[in-house]
Amino acid sequence: MTRRISWTLLAVLVFAQICYPLTTGPTRAGLTVATVVLGWLLSVGHALLSRGPRVAAALVAVATGGGFAIEAIGVATGVPFGSYDYSGELGPKLAGVPLIIPLAWTWMAWPAWLAAVRLTGGNGSTAGSGTTAGRWVGRIALATVGLAAWDLFLDPQMVAEGYWVWRDATGALPGLPGIPISNYLGWLLFAVLMMSALRPLAGLAAEHTDRRDHPMVALYLWTYFSSILAHAVFLDLPASALWGAAGMSVTAVPLAVALLRARRGGASVRDDHQPHRPGVDATR
Repeated sequence: MTRRISWTLLAVLVFAQICYPLTTGPTRAGLTVATVVLGWLLSVGHALLSRGPRVAAALVAVATGGGFAIEAIGVATGVPFGSYDYSGELGPKLAGVPLIIPLAWTWMAWPAWLAAVRLTGGNGSTAGSGTTAGRWVGRIALATVGLAAWDLFLDPQMVAEGYWVWRDATGALPGLPGIPISNYLGWLLFAVLMMSALRPLAGLAAEHTDRRDHPMVALYLWTYFSSILAHAVFLDLPASALWGAAGMSVTAVPLAVALLRARRGGASVRDDHQPHRPGVDATR
């Protein structure tokens, strides 16, 4: 049931994202809002159905609640991202922050966390019980980069659409004008705080991955590869395609390699256990 619901929501999300570059104006803004809401429902729903209310509540508290708080502080003070303002195209605001913005933090925080768990030895129902300090630090680092690097795609795309604007973009990354480096540093700061708080609040259930998490893994890898394609080909944002490809590759590429190895290993196990039929040459 968990996987069926998650795969269905993911399919609708992917369809909405495919439609995005084919639209303009209010329709594109509406698809942006719909995509973020779908992403939030997908991640929170998966956390709830696969691990229970404690994990889902922790995710909402840390990513949605924390995301709103840090955005409200950022709009009011310019800390930690820099000085910026949101347009009115992303729906209702509270304290100057569109209500969908903290949903976006949540949407990608969960798959980034699960990707990091899988890559640091959490691929099993009891793997998290023996997490060492070194593995814990590596997990937080991977999850942090896995989430924060997404903004190398997100911010250039949203600024190009006029959904928010920076008052002072001094010190921008090469090829990404209009966005200060302080924005990306702010993402790193909040992401590490978020990921550090998620596990203590969520409990041991957040320290392992299994087959139920395949939709979240697919979401993360889809976001990575589709963003590269969309920015390079459809959105005329080649610089952000390169920056995002490099940044998210720290988590996405090892994740893809791990999945390929697991798939090949599973196929080998199935082949080894395949009974030989009488009269068939087993060496063929």
